[in-house]
Amino acid sequence: MLRYLRPLFSRLLLPVGRLLARLGVTPSMVTLVGALGVVVSALVFYPLGELFAGSAVITGFVLLDMLDGAVARASDNTTKWGAFLDSTLDRLSDAAILSGLMLWFFGGGENPTLGCVSLFCLVAGFGVSYIKARAEALGANCDVGVAERAERLVILLVAAGLGGLDVPYVLPAGLWILALLSGITVVQRLIETRNRLTRPRRTAGDTGSV
Repeated sequence: MLRYLRPLFSRLLLPVGRLLARLGVTPSMVTLVGALGVVVSALVFYPLGELFAGSAVITGFVLLDMLDGAVARASDNTTKWGAFLDSTLDRLSDAAILSGLMLWFFGGGENPTLGCVSLFCLVAGFGVSYIKARAEALGANCDVGVAERAERLVILLVAAGLGGLDVPYVLPAGLWILALLSGITVVQRLIETRNRLTRPRRTAGDTGSV
């Protein structure tokens, strides 16, 4: 869904990427600072119940993390290691956000039901990412699903932020929607991967018609 906006974001962020590249900032530096900021913010603000402030700070670091690709393109420094590092730290950042919410719900938030929903979202999020990575390692494209990382982050941060402003029902609704969409995406990717890996391969003698 939101992946269709990536070319637009890339063009908008490129001037900033060029500026950072001229200042000697590397893509890995941007990735590390962005991920560290998300992890620390999520595990400090959320367990204390500071959901709006935490969501605002996390959003800032998420936007910063988006600059690593722009810096890489501006400095012509796109590497497989950089892509691996970015993907790995994205998973840790997502886990930290949901872990922070879990700590709040099982602690001061006194809502173990939403704590369990947050745990499900965490596990399903890892499943969504792992299925794609494993499928592509086996040669099957698996770029499908109603809720990729961008969609999941938007739902989660908006719900948590508005929940922190005491907007009723938004946070529970957001988490249940996130859980539903994450579960659907896992199933979609499993089906897509199965179809691609079990599809009969044509041989050189196939004519393509009967």
